[in-house]
Amino acid sequence: MFIDRVKIVAKGGNGGDGCRSFYSDKMSRNKRPDGGNGGSGGSVIFKASGNVFTLLDFKYRHEFAAGRGRHGSGNTRKGKDGEDVVVLVPVGTQIFDEPSACLLEDLDKDGKEVIIAKGGRGGWGNYERKEASPGKPGEVKTLILDLRLIADVGIIGFPNAGKSTLISRISSARPQIAAYPFTTKEPILGVVNIDENSFTVVDIPGLIEGAHLGKGLGDKFLRHVERTKVLVHIIDMAGVDARDPLKDYETLNRELGFYSREILNKPQVLVANKIDLDAAKENLKRFKAIFKKRIIEISAKDNVNLDILIKQIYEKVKKISS
Repeated sequence: MFIDRVKIVAKGGNGGDGCRSFYSDKMSRNKRPDGGNGGSGGSVIFKASGNVFTLLDFKYRHEFAAGRGRHGSGNTRKGKDGEDVVVLVPVGTQIFDEPSACLLEDLDKDGKEVIIAKGGRGGWGNYERKEASPGKPGEVKTLILDLRLIADVGIIGFPNAGKSTLISRISSARPQIAAYPFTTKEPILGVVNIDENSFTVVDIPGLIEGAHLGKGLGDKFLRHVERTKVLVHIIDMAGVDARDPLKDYETLNRELGFYSREILNKPQVLVANKIDLDAAKENLKRFKAIFKKRIIEISAKDNVNLDILIKQIYEKVKKISS
């Protein structure tokens, strides 16, 4: 199950109380204060990890609390600090403050971390101050975790255009493949190797007309396109489901524009899939007559021209990354 948005609570540990204590012995006429400070509470820390791919674990656990600080004691002994809690999240997770909707941190790099809920400071013992003081409470925050996948390339197209077949042929990903729409119900990540280099791809499911308004699965997954550098727009040029490839091309680009002009303006590699089928030839001729764009003709099923496609994608990714 792919979960990319959850609501949780993070609680920093309370600080331990400072100690009120006095020391005296046979040689001392007056007692002297010797109460130690309380320990500080632990903090809740979020850290991006390349080994975590979904927010699924947060569906079943909604609260993360750090350890509380121990109380101070006599002989100026300081209480032990509370233990921090480190929460691992996928790379690309954005952390929002739930009441204000303010972005607190964007964990967009592996290993990046942030303290989200600080632990409370320990109280003063009476050897430091005239009076001992209680520990401070830790921060409590209600958060929204929003995962936006990070990949070099996003594969877009209408259902049944061949996205899953393509990503399974060119990368390490192994999605479910079947000859009906909406086989893929979650983004699929893969790595494409070319010579001694590589780039990452993500198959974005559920894009149909009205996707930006929530139809199909589109609005749920369109945000995963935002961090990609290049879009591979794959078109079923054979129109297997009685679709018009020309209309599909226009409609999907229109949906991208409705969602975000920035996404629409990303570099695209245009792909005509299923050229092994007879109907593709006439549709491709019509397409080229209207849209004066470079289009790479492939058959993902039969591995036709996939090496050309990979090279073209890599050149665009390399150009943007340099």
